[in-house]
Amino acid sequence: MSQSLQNIEARISELRRQIEFHNYRYYVLDDPVISDEEYDRLFRELLNLEETHPEFASPDSPTRRVGGEAQEKFNKVAHHAPMLSLANAFSEEEVWAFYRRISNLIETKQIDFITELKIDGVAVALTYQDGSLVRGATRGNGLVGEDVTLNLRTIRSIPLRLRQEEARPRLVEIRGEAYLPVSAFNRINEERARRQETLFANPRNAAAGALRQLDPRITASRPLAFFAYAVGHVEGRPFETQKEILESLSRWGFMVNPFYRHHTDVESVIAYCREWAGKRDSLDYQIDGVVIKVDRLKDQELLGYVSREPRWAIAYKFPSQVATTRLLQIGINVGRTGALNPYAVLQPVEVGGVTIQLATLHNEDDIRRKDIREGDTVIVKRAGDVIPQVVGPVREQRTGDEREFRYPHLCPVCNSAVVREAGEAMAYCSNRACPAQRLEWLKHFVSREAMDIRGLGPQTLQKLLELQLIEDPADLYSLTEKEISQLPGFKEKSTQNLLRGIQESKLQPPEKVLFALGIRHVGESIACMLVDNFAGIDALANAREEEISAVQGIGPEIARSVVGYFAIEENRRLAEKLRTAGLRFASSQKARPPGPLSGKSFVITGRLPTLSRKEAADLIESHGGKVVASVSAKTNYLLLGEEPGSKYEKARKLGIAMITEKELRALLERGTP
Repeated sequence: MSQSLQNIEARISELRRQIEFHNYRYYVLDDPVISDEEYDRLFRELLNLEETHPEFASPDSPTRRVGGEAQEKFNKVAHHAPMLSLANAFSEEEVWAFYRRISNLIETKQIDFITELKIDGVAVALTYQDGSLVRGATRGNGLVGEDVTLNLRTIRSIPLRLRQEEARPRLVEIRGEAYLPVSAFNRINEERARRQETLFANPRNAAAGALRQLDPRITASRPLAFFAYAVGHVEGRPFETQKEILESLSRWGFMVNPFYRHHTDVESVIAYCREWAGKRDSLDYQIDGVVIKVDRLKDQELLGYVSREPRWAIAYKFPSQVATTRLLQIGINVGRTGALNPYAVLQPVEVGGVTIQLATLHNEDDIRRKDIREGDTVIVKRAGDVIPQVVGPVREQRTGDEREFRYPHLCPVCNSAVVREAGEAMAYCSNRACPAQRLEWLKHFVSREAMDIRGLGPQTLQKLLELQLIEDPADLYSLTEKEISQLPGFKEKSTQNLLRGIQESKLQPPEKVLFALGIRHVGESIACMLVDNFAGIDALANAREEEISAVQGIGPEIARSVVGYFAIEENRRLAEKLRTAGLRFASSQKARPPGPLSGKSFVITGRLPTLSRKEAADLIESHGGKVVASVSAKTNYLLLGEEPGSKYEKARKLGIAMITEKELRALLERGTP
């Protein structure tokens, strides 16, 4: 071989090493050390060299991840060791029963456990020979699976070569779960809905469908990921515990789920299961339970197997969060701003341990885009305490009797005209005095986030309206003891408590008053920014649109909404009534506290691990920073959580610095931004 070819071969080898290192940093550690542009440059150089010199081709080259030619069929392959299923536990008592059973068998109550999140994906087995990935297979029937090596090569969190050459075994079979992140699943379903294609019911189905594509290029187009959790077979590398196996998998270059935990007692195991049942929705991947394993492998051998299940492990299962049911009818609810909100009336179905009969449908465009019809069999999703939503229809189960929904042209409550402005997703009742709007508006006004008037629930407000004791929120402040005592269930003490609550609400700051007015697009944080910049509500009410939109974080849509609200004489009269009643309209203009974040502006996007949006904003502002609603060139930081929205893309294009909640806390500890 000429010196020139030797140099080319050496360069190809070095590029492969660099690219796999950067893949590991990006996809496994989530800690890239080069830019996307630099990575692309290295990848293109390798691709060009391999195309020019096919004699140096290698099956473990990172360029092979993009997918090869379509296959005619999948070959059957036998696993090195059976891929067994796990017994299930559906209650804490069943976990206790599992513990008592195994402690009796090995004659000790001192058992160490490893708990791992049960990823809701597709189980696969990866075979590495001399450190290189030579085969990837589905679970199949546990003994024989399908060879999907080409498809699994497209998953960038699966190493094509094991790291730590000196410690890796000659032959090893790695078990794990291929999955589709929730954020990617949502994007794929949105695209399928636009193309009028059947929606995937859940990320697991989407992942399974991707792995069974005969054309690996289709698999490559779906951003699957992989968590390794077990060694099915190994030659020449003994292990003593499951914890040691997980640590070795991580050193070899696999992504191991970071939330596994070691336990020395079963109480701790149950507490872990309880903890994750309550926060399963904080992740960007779906989990359907917790896998509980005896940690010591000698104990596992002693316990052995029963039927096709190991005695030394069990899966604690969470209630399902997705179900299918019949959509009986589409109804319309009129909100406090007059928005016509569609909802689905469902044949009752249990989702996540709760019986669901109603679910949100978002808006008219969403119904049209997903082609949801009355009478459809639909996929219903419930995540934690979030309102259930209809994901989409199961078109294959249509009978032809389904009915397309026609959005009303008249308000279903007051029969007034329905209007929908250009560019708006929602349609609105044009009548501000609509009874449905009035009640919802009053409920918003007295809510804890607004004026916080205790004792004024929906039924009491409805009765006040029926008795014509109030017409708008300002009338609450002129209610007398005699009038309140007319309400059902109100005795002397409850009447005095309500009067006291109404009077105490006058102490609420002006930003709460502004939020309570119910101006479209003006939420809690926007109200704070507006009051802060205009020193109160009076100046804001007289401000021009360009003055309002000049405030950092306030866009033209919000500015138009505010100006439009105060341009209506009825709204100005209400504001004056509230001022006369004694509500606070002027800002005290307290100086923002000095701190390490002074002068820095933040935008928050996505779901944070431990903080709510409000808690994060309070934390930032308590250290001198400012939280704004939208990303602009003036934004200093984007606080990034899971499932970020469009703010992430805008921040990326503008080059805005992005930090996680953990990095924010570290920044505050250092005391310098």
